[in-house]
Amino acid sequence: GLLTWLGTDRAIVEFADYQCPYCAQVEPVIKRLLAEYPGKLRFVFRDYPLPSHQQAPKASEAALCAEQQGKFWEMHDRLFEQQGRLALADLKEHARAIGLDGQKFDQCLDSGAMADAVNKHAEAGKQAGVNATPAFFINGRVLSGAQPYEEFKRAIDRELARATSAS
Repeated sequence: GLLTWLGTDRAIVEFADYQCPYCAQVEPVIKRLLAEYPGKLRFVFRDYPLPSHQQAPKASEAALCAEQQGKFWEMHDRLFEQQGRLALADLKEHARAIGLDGQKFDQCLDSGAMADAVNKHAEAGKQAGVNATPAFFINGRVLSGAQPYEEFKRAIDRELARATSAS
């Protein structure tokens, strides 16, 4: 399931909101961790748009529309980098800036085709006990908020050691 690691399938699952400043703040920490544990971690991003952030659901849809053209991570990164620009027109501009087929992207975004997927992510988060963003599950263990690098490292090392001793 969502919160289990299978064999080498070690995952950090993040539930986040593209309009949340703390989610943007923790991005460099995640990038650093993935660079420092090559091949040992899998990072899974799940949408959890907060009710107070009106632009977050559409931004989440935009990332999933970008995924259809193989550019999820490019859009994901851009949305956090350009966090002040998440209006519908901005999302369409971002799509073109990262080299997506604009017409296909607009059609996907305008149709609301990805709204269900975003809602499913958020529902999974609710069931897992998420109530704020960012929320991380490291091997199923909760790490809440934009924690410093050291906290993540400690949690990851602990889980890697546990996985090694179990095998």
